[in-house]
Amino acid sequence: MMRLVPILVLTCLLPACAARRGAGTEEHDPLEGMNRKVFWFNDEVDVHVLEPVASGWATVAPVRVRTSVANFFDNLRVPDVAVNDLLQGKPRAAGSDVGRFAVNTTVGVLGFFDPASGWGLEKHLEDFGQTLGRWGVPPGPYVMLPLLGPSNPRDAAGLVVDYALSVVPFFVDQLILLGARVVEAVDQRSLVLKEVAEAKRGALDYYTFVRNAYMQRRQALVEDSAETGAEPADELYHPEVE
Repeated sequence: MMRLVPILVLTCLLPACAARRGAGTEEHDPLEGMNRKVFWFNDEVDVHVLEPVASGWATVAPVRVRTSVANFFDNLRVPDVAVNDLLQGKPRAAGSDVGRFAVNTTVGVLGFFDPASGWGLEKHLEDFGQTLGRWGVPPGPYVMLPLLGPSNPRDAAGLVVDYALSVVPFFVDQLILLGARVVEAVDQRSLVLKEVAEAKRGALDYYTFVRNAYMQRRQALVEDSAETGAEPADELYHPEVE
């Protein structure tokens, strides 16, 4: 349960990613009828629950504060990223991520700040779904999961493994973890209120927009082409402070 709410935010981020990268991935959606119904439910949860709360948080918290909160939760995931670096045969990337975690946890005050990026320790985005993809496991058909959002059989299996790789659930009460994930989801949603609204207004079919964005984004991550240069999702999670 503790991963449901933050992943719902990803559903909202993907259209904005597609707007910047462009759609055009091959569609593989044999479950479209069911997927659209689940997608409608997820969007209703966002519109009536997550977005209003996030708007309130954005009103009272400056963007620097909200970005620091996002940094904190990103930092918690770095050990999992480092493990997947190693599983994909990327020892240099694993070393960089271990260094990021050490620097941001100490100098960066438990990860609320990100001095590691300024020190040349590159950020990587890895999970077990990408690890499976790197070793040739096909994604399978597109699936829209309740609250979890866009996925496929490969990435859904990856979520289970990533949860097992994280040591936090073994030391922290589940209710506390759920509360932390809710806070994370609200904070992340508050950082992309404008982008999501624009994506909804501009998309002829919001469901198709999200689906194509997800498929394209995941393929780019497996191929590592989403980690070079300006990273769309990273820009949305951590908008530039003016």
